[in-house]
Amino acid sequence: MTATLELGALDTATAEAGAAAAAGWHRVCHLDDLELSWGEAALVAGRQIALFRTGPGEVFAVAHEDPATGAHVMARGILGSKGARPTIASPLHKEVYDLETGECFSTPGLMLAAFSSRIVDGFVEVEL
Repeated sequence: MTATLELGALDTATAEAGAAAAAGWHRVCHLDDLELSWGEAALVAGRQIALFRTGPGEVFAVAHEDPATGAHVMARGILGSKGARPTIASPLHKEVYDLETGECFSTPGLMLAAFSSRIVDGFVEVEL
C-alpha cells in the first residue's frame, strides 16, 4: 500500500491549484503491468486508486478506500459480477459495489468512488 504524508496547512489558493492540477487524465501504468482478474493499488495525483483488469482491454478504477471502514483495502477485494455488471466486494465486510458506478448492492447508502479509465497506446489512464 502506498501513502503520502503532507505536513502543514495548505492555504486555499494552493489547495485550489493542486485540485486543478489533479483534474483530468493521468497515465498510471502500462496495461501489461496489471494482472487479469487481480487488483493493484496506485497513487494518482495524491489519491489512492484501486485498478482492476477484468479483460484483455478492460480496466476499472475505483477509490482504494473502503467506504464502510475507511481502510485502504479495495485493491484486495473480490471481483465478481451481478448479471452483466462487474463488481468488487470489500475484503473486510464483503459489501458488493458496481465497478462502473460505485453503487453498493449490499448496503444502501454506501458509495465507492468510481473513475473513468481508458487505455491509450498500451497505457492505463485514469480521469480524476
